[in-house]
Amino acid sequence: MTDAKTLRHADLRQFTGSERWYRHPLARKMLYTDGAQYVAEHGGAYWLLDAIAFAQAIPAVAAEEFQLWKLEVRPDRAATLACEDGNGKRVHRQEIPFTDFPLDEIKLYFTDGVILLPDEY
Repeated sequence: MTDAKTLRHADLRQFTGSERWYRHPLARKMLYTDGAQYVAEHGGAYWLLDAIAFAQAIPAVAAEEFQLWKLEVRPDRAATLACEDGNGKRVHRQEIPFTDFPLDEIKLYFTDGVILLPDEY
């Protein structure tokens, strides 16, 4: 794994599509894009992809065709991961007691079985 401190918001702007698809190793029906892979690798955040994948077992989450996932990291390094329906309605929230994720926040989409960055949509 790459040093977690190498992820910056500016790095994510390069992802406007995906040349490859990655299959989630545990949730085999789920795919993710080059941008999501970059976040996982350079942000030390494979756990974030796992959290989105495993939340699909929650009926309120799975019922949403389009999902907006927001990770917000507080100064004390605790975080909140929330899923919205794309219209501002929260359908799931998870508190994370500690993370070394290098950004203060990130947004990911989940739709059609794929996790992707907003600019890749």
